[in-house]
Amino acid sequence: MGCDTKLNNCAQQPAPEAARPLWQEWRSQFPVTSRLVYLNHAAVAPLPKASAEAMKRLAEDACDYGSFHYAEWLDVYEGLRNAAARLLGGHRDEIALLKNTSEGIATIANGLDWRGGDKLIAFREEFPANFFPWKRLEAKGVRVEWLSVFDPPDRIDEACRGARLLAISFVQFLSGYRADLEAIGEICQRRGAIFFVDAIQGLGAFPIDVRKARIHALAADGHKWMLGPEGCGILYVRKDFQDQVEPFEFGWTNVAAYNDYASRDMTLRPDAGRFECGTLNTIGCFGLRASIELLLSVGIERVAEAVQSLGDRVAAGAAGKGYDLLAPRTPATGAGIVSIRKPGLDPKFIVSHLRARNIVAAPRAEWVRVSPHFYISPEEIDRFVEALP
Repeated sequence: MGCDTKLNNCAQQPAPEAARPLWQEWRSQFPVTSRLVYLNHAAVAPLPKASAEAMKRLAEDACDYGSFHYAEWLDVYEGLRNAAARLLGGHRDEIALLKNTSEGIATIANGLDWRGGDKLIAFREEFPANFFPWKRLEAKGVRVEWLSVFDPPDRIDEACRGARLLAISFVQFLSGYRADLEAIGEICQRRGAIFFVDAIQGLGAFPIDVRKARIHALAADGHKWMLGPEGCGILYVRKDFQDQVEPFEFGWTNVAAYNDYASRDMTLRPDAGRFECGTLNTIGCFGLRASIELLLSVGIERVAEAVQSLGDRVAAGAAGKGYDLLAPRTPATGAGIVSIRKPGLDPKFIVSHLRARNIVAAPRAEWVRVSPHFYISPEEIDRFVEALP
C-alpha cells in the first residue's frame, strides 16, 4: 500500500488518475458530436466510427474484388449471431438475421398455428409494428385482449389466464415506459402463455436476459439503441420453441441443405436460421456486428446507467421550464425516451426551433420525443434544456 510501518517509511504514491465519465471515454467513436446534439436515438441512431468503417471495408472489397472474399462475408454472419446472443444471454442457434423488427414480429404472428377462440394479450400504446400483426389475427377468430402498458402486474396476470401469447415492447416507443420483463415472463410461464417481446426501443441501452425473463421470441432492428444501420435486425427464437413457428416466408436459405443447390430436400435448418429467407443484408451485418461489439465492450450495465441518468436530466430540466412529461420516471420504469410538451406550443415548432440550433429531437403524436444515448454529455442535455422555447 506504499507504506512500510516497520520502518515508518511511507512513500508518497501518485494518486490514481480520476476515471473519465463514460461519455468521454467513447466520445471519439461518434463524429456526430462535433456537429449536432443528437437526441433522437429512438428514431435512427448515428453510426459509430467502428460500424461505418466496417461497412466501408465491405463496400470497397465488393467494389475491388466482387465476391472473391465471400468466405469472409459468411464469417460476419456468424460473428453477428454470436454478438447478438451475448447481448441477449441466448445462444447463436437462437438468432435469425432479418431486415427489421416488423419482419421478426410477422414471423411469429403468422408462423403460429392459430385456432379460432385462441386468446392473445396485447397493449394499446404499442407502435404499429407491434399492434397491426396481432390485430389482424382477429380475422382468424383470435380474441385479442387489449391492456395498457401501465396496468399493474395483477391485471396482466388475470388477463393471461387462458391466453396463448402475450406481446409487449421492452420500452414503449412514446412514453418511454420500460416493462418489467422478468415479472411478465414469470406470469406467462405460470399461465402457460408464449412470451413475445418487441425490444427495439431498449436493446442496446438496457440489459435483457432472455433466460431469466423466460422469453420465447424477441425482435429488434439494429438502427436505434444498438447503433447499427437500417435494414438489419435480429430475431431471437428460443430453441425449444422453434418447431412451433412455421416460416411464413420460404426461400432457398430456410432449408438445412441450402448450400447444395441441386438438393430438393426441404428439411428446415436446425436453428433459427430456418427463419431467414434468402440472401442477407451483408453490408448491414458488417455494421450491426461492429455496433453490438462496441456496446459489449462498453458494457450494457454502464450504458444503462448513463442512459437512465441522461433521461432523468432531460425530464427534470424540461419540467423546470414548464413542460409536461408524458409519463413519470422511476429507476425501474425509466428508459432512454422522454416525451415532453408545453401548452400552447406546437411540438413541430419546438423540434424546428431546436433543429435551428443543431439539436435533434422528434415530434411524435403531439409530443416532443427526446432520446439520448450513453455518449451524450450532461452538458449537451443542459444545452438542450436551455434552448427549449
